[in-house]
Amino acid sequence: MATAIKIKCLPEPELQFSNGTRDLDPRRALAANGPADHRGLRTIRVGLIGLADEINAASAWITSMAAFRPARERNARRFRDWPGSEKALGARFEIDPQFVRTIDKAQHDRLFRDHMRAAEFDSLVELYEGPISSMFGDVRPDCIVVCIPDALGDLRVQNPELSAKERRALEILKQEEESLQGDLFAPTEEELAEAEALRTTAEDLLFRSFYRALKAKVHKYENAVPVQVLRRGTIERPEDAGHSQATRAWNFATALYYKAGGLPWRPADLPEGVCFIGVSFHHLKKRGGHLVYASVAQAFSSDHEPFCLKGAHVDHEQRRDRQPYLNKDQAFGMMRDILHGYELRTGVKPRRVVVHKTSMYQPEEEEGFRGGAKDIVPNCDLVWLRQTPFRMVRKGMEEPWRGTLCQVEGESYLFTSGYVPWWDEFPGAHIPAPLQIGSAGPTDIEARSREILTLSKMNWNSSDGITRLPVTLLFAKKVGEIMTELSDNVTPNPSFRFHT
Repeated sequence: MATAIKIKCLPEPELQFSNGTRDLDPRRALAANGPADHRGLRTIRVGLIGLADEINAASAWITSMAAFRPARERNARRFRDWPGSEKALGARFEIDPQFVRTIDKAQHDRLFRDHMRAAEFDSLVELYEGPISSMFGDVRPDCIVVCIPDALGDLRVQNPELSAKERRALEILKQEEESLQGDLFAPTEEELAEAEALRTTAEDLLFRSFYRALKAKVHKYENAVPVQVLRRGTIERPEDAGHSQATRAWNFATALYYKAGGLPWRPADLPEGVCFIGVSFHHLKKRGGHLVYASVAQAFSSDHEPFCLKGAHVDHEQRRDRQPYLNKDQAFGMMRDILHGYELRTGVKPRRVVVHKTSMYQPEEEEGFRGGAKDIVPNCDLVWLRQTPFRMVRKGMEEPWRGTLCQVEGESYLFTSGYVPWWDEFPGAHIPAPLQIGSAGPTDIEARSREILTLSKMNWNSSDGITRLPVTLLFAKKVGEIMTELSDNVTPNPSFRFHT
């Protein structure tokens, strides 16, 4: 009996830039038209913090972003020349001396070493936290750039708050997670990196990184300023080692512009009044000493700034098929909290809600989510996305196109990565891996796939304009990582600008 296969290539979603102009490619469109919120030349005040040598290097590099930089990569359609910050973003980055804080080198060197104790790690984070928080006054920069040597960016230490029993429990969970990954396919390093946001990660709690710990500190302050980390390697790495200086300028400046309150681009065709929610789970240790999963929800809509919230804590035993899940009351409460947050920000209730999750919905979750939406939102779609061993090879020289939707006997697979026709390139080293997409209850899978493609272009932390995951799940993962560093009584800042 023949297998029924249906293949359709969905069109690449367009983005909207200055004066309503549309394009597929952010770099091309920004250089030609300017960002979505462009209202004339804008001065962005940048704060700097770091060791004296790092500050000097960062200051010179940020100042030089006003000038043209040629792209050195081979593919000129994908990697475009940096035209300078005024032409690319309609912005001038200004470093005001009153917002420069120099870290004492003697203190830094006394604390930083290859094998650090927990107290030294905390003291090192606090060494940076103090000067950062000193810029949170009435007169403040638009964004703070933390300049760090590469060794500090790579620094991570074992979490000292874990008991031997808790560490062993997490190590077992980590083995389960890796085993679950291995059950699907023999992953390459590239595929492992891409898949990281699709699963809980025990390692996030087993180890602490300097970058994550420092960003978490900012969430304690109600009047905080977003922080952007700049590694020395980004400034000084040779042109032929990774991205060229032009591409680094594109990525850094776009992220800095967004964190400073700008909007580089917005989705062109997402319907108004739709609230997209991403749900994820992350290992957490409560202050009382109990290991739990922290549930996180993130909301995205073309009507407001993306926001996040903490959900209920889920006991580690509350799992099926090695995956945590929400019970009915927890799912109900999460849905109500998100819908309340949406109405507070927009003044109206959403017309439709779509939930994205990285595992199939348990009956309790479906009942809770639908119950929470009942009498508030007319339509509720519960969509799941997960990794899959499914692969497809296209006849000829090109990989499957990004946007290819393949349906095989009731199962649906969407290629959010793949050959990109306007770049004339596949940005990967291996056969692209699709996401399997399904839903709890009936829905239009093609329509949901189109939405997912659009949401995979909403990461303003890069100027590529393409990510494998929709921003709903990408953001929820970032929030979960920060939460591993926060105490029980600290609520993460709801803005996306503090998590990228």
